Amino acid sequence: MNDKLEKKVYSASEVQKILGLGRNRLYDFLDKVYKEQSPFRVLRFGKIYKIPKQPFDNWLNKYL
Repeated sequence: MNDKLEKKVYSASEVQKILGLGRNRLYDFLDKVYKEQSPFRVLRFGKIYKIPKQPFDNWLNKYL
């Protein structure tokens, strides 16, 4: 089975590149979004953030 899995989440570094933010500003932003779960969802596993792709893309597309 060589099926490629469709990516469902972004890493923090991928979101950092997409948004063009510095590392500190990104983690401040992700921490705030994680606490509020708004304007998109953020998952946290210890110190690792994962951002569900579809809700993030929907949010971002509102501003493009």
